[in-house]
Amino acid sequence: MLVSGLISAVVWVADRGFTSAENRRYLRKGGNHYIIGEKLRSGSAEAEAALSRQGRYQEVAASLRVKEARIAEDERFVICHSPEGAERDAAIRARMIAQLKEAIDGSDALARDKRAELRGVISTKPGLNRYLRVTPGGLLRIDAARAKAEENLDGKYLLRTSDPKMTAEDIALGYRQLLEVERGWRDMKQVIDLHPACHRKEERIRAQVILCWLALLLARIAENACGATWPELRRQLDRIAVGTFAGPAGTFRQRTEISQPQQDILHRLGIDPPPKIYQLTPALSR
Repeated sequence: MLVSGLISAVVWVADRGFTSAENRRYLRKGGNHYIIGEKLRSGSAEAEAALSRQGRYQEVAASLRVKEARIAEDERFVICHSPEGAERDAAIRARMIAQLKEAIDGSDALARDKRAELRGVISTKPGLNRYLRVTPGGLLRIDAARAKAEENLDGKYLLRTSDPKMTAEDIALGYRQLLEVERGWRDMKQVIDLHPACHRKEERIRAQVILCWLALLLARIAENACGATWPELRRQLDRIAVGTFAGPAGTFRQRTEISQPQQDILHRLGIDPPPKIYQLTPALSR
């Protein structure tokens, strides 16, 4: 909401790592509100209550459906469901179970200490360990009940908000913007070849937030200037490559020809095409 050019209220959007009660109270300061992702697989009372609520999903965007679950007085919960995400989750689970089956195949014939050793190895791999069941006799089995229960969660995620007025659609689309921010930063990390890192110091956390914002700003500027999505622009520009050629006279590096779609993107962004010849190294005379 804008009043006289000043921001009068802010809705913070955060992921599941920010969901503690203390953090939520902090985000409410100054009359602000929040949209925060919740862990559906946590087994929390709130997640269980939200999933147990009946009601129909509402289509709000391409491959996104939402359903509000009223389970608290001062907060609202929205279940989001993506059919594409459901297919992806099912495929990942099937792959994990197949890997686990391969890992424990023949383990019944192992000595008890060897099975325990194998159990310890699997416990270090959360994706596999989630579907492992150990019998009272120490045998390793696939937890079919766990896998069946998780089918109900495929493609779903839970959002918590303190805003009493936003529609379920706005809540879902607001959280999706956070996913766009994270996608932009992942793209930028690939470009500048940064490795994953966990930040604990405040100055590094602030730097991470600023870099994410700059990455999203860069993507948005490019999208608005070119009238295309950032993935579409990347697909076009990623086709510009540099090859190294060698001959009797020496070696040189030359880029590929710039296609018309690539020229249009560079022109709209105000960027000069990269030079055709990058490096020319004459052969050493004998």
